[in-house]
Amino acid sequence: MLASGQGSNFEALVAACRSQHLNAQVVLLVVNNPGCGAEQRAARLGIPCQRINHRDHPNRASLDSALISACQQAQVDLVVMAGWMRIVTPLLVEAYPDRLLNIHPSLLPSFRGLDAVGQALAAGVQLTGCTAHLVRPEVDAGPVLVQAAVAVLAGDDHRSLSARIQRQEHRILPLAVALAAARLAG
Repeated sequence: MLASGQGSNFEALVAACRSQHLNAQVVLLVVNNPGCGAEQRAARLGIPCQRINHRDHPNRASLDSALISACQQAQVDLVVMAGWMRIVTPLLVEAYPDRLLNIHPSLLPSFRGLDAVGQALAAGVQLTGCTAHLVRPEVDAGPVLVQAAVAVLAGDDHRSLSARIQRQEHRILPLAVALAAARLAG
């Protein structure tokens, strides 16, 4: 798994694996922000964590090369970007074709890119949600695996809407991983 922030999706996926709701194992977490919440969760959960700080790389391709190396060393079958706040290059996408999954806080194709929740609030929509999809070189594109809708309530702000979307992300991410794995096995 790749994470940049607090790591709640990382922890939700680990919990799904450990409770056997998902027949998988999280073998490595890679973070790009030293000391981020995800890194702390990995330590608490006993999951190996590798820090690959994007600031130490001259460009995105260099970062993605380091990610590929870490994933190959850990012998991963599927790479899950859960709160990974970096745009990936075709290098990473091609290294893990149909094995690179992302969770995004909108009902794609609506509100791609940064701050999807803020975009939804600014647009005044009544419905938003989250999408788990296979990654393609275009940002927040690729085949949708699972989506969950979330109503935008009167009085919602960024925090309240994000919290409800995140609960749905925790619910659909294990299902998306199972579906992605089934596609590979099929």
